[in-house]
Amino acid sequence: MIEKTFKMTDPQGLHARPASTVVKVAKGFSSDLTLVAEDRVNLKNLMQVLSQGIQAGTTFKVEASGADEAEALEALAGALSAEKLAEEL
Repeated sequence: MIEKTFKMTDPQGLHARPASTVVKVAKGFSSDLTLVAEDRVNLKNLMQVLSQGIQAGTTFKVEASGADEAEALEALAGALSAEKLAEEL
């Protein structure tokens, strides 16, 4: 298992449109991907991701475990950056 830590930078926090983009990226990988904020949730499930209510300034982790874990984590970091949602710490 590998992980990366991020800080939410979007003033609106993690809301539906960008969250759906991140979930779509996550679904492209076979690895188990977990968002760790208030709780641990499946990053491939939009409703679980949105349930975390991640606000601007919140620190959270993304964990990846599986055959393509490194590629998945890099792609997710890229998506979070491209959507101007979060910066890697």
